[in-house]
Parts: sequence; C-alpha cells; structure tokens
Amino acid sequence: MEYEFQRNTLTGALVADFSVGQEVLGFWFVEELGECSEKYDAICQSIEQLQLNQLKNWQLVGKALSIELDGEEVRVFANDLENGEEVELEEALSLYDGESETFCGLEDFRVALESWRVFLTD
Repeated sequence: MEYEFQRNTLTGALVADFSVGQEVLGFWFVEELGECSEKYDAICQSIEQLQLNQLKNWQLVGKALSIELDGEEVRVFANDLENGEEVELEEALSLYDGESETFCGLEDFRVALESWRVFLTD
C-alpha cells in the first residue's frame, strides 16, 4: 500500500494521498481521524486486541466514513453504502468504488496509522 502525508503550508490543512483504489483511506485519515489522539489510541488498542484474539471485530462510525476491523482486514466505507438505498445515475455516470469503499490488510493499516502519527508529531 502506497501513501503520502502532507500539510498544506498556506492553510495548514492535512492531506493524505493513497494509491489508486484506496483513495477513501486518505479521506478517512483526514476527515475522520485527523489529529484526534483519542481516536488514534482507541484504534491502536483495538488492533492490539484483535491481533491477540481478544476481539473478533471492531467498528468506528464517523460523520461520513466508517471503519471496520477484524483480525486480518480493514474496511473503510462511506456511510451512504450502509443505508441500502440504490442511487440511480444517468447512463454515462457511475460511482467510483475507490472513493466510497476499500479494503486493506490489518498490518498494512497499522503501519499507515503509525506513519500518520509520526507525520503529525514532526
């Protein structure tokens, strides 16, 4: 999994760019996690419990995006996907799944999460 974290030098806004197909991870890091150390700590604790088989799965529902973790995989998805509503689009238009849902390995996610924390503290 490839990613890059930056801070806009003019506005101070955070930017998290992830590889094609995993763009929603970048949105999640910026919009849902941000610089909130409480969320970061809760996620890290949950990952540790999952790796020790003390938890079967864990979920954090955000404002626009949510995250689900199990012992092997992480799913980040737009909350709109869970409401079960079908969205009709004109024939020439379609939703790009990479912007609404992605999966990655738990260990890859943990490494990205730690990199995010290091990036914020530098």
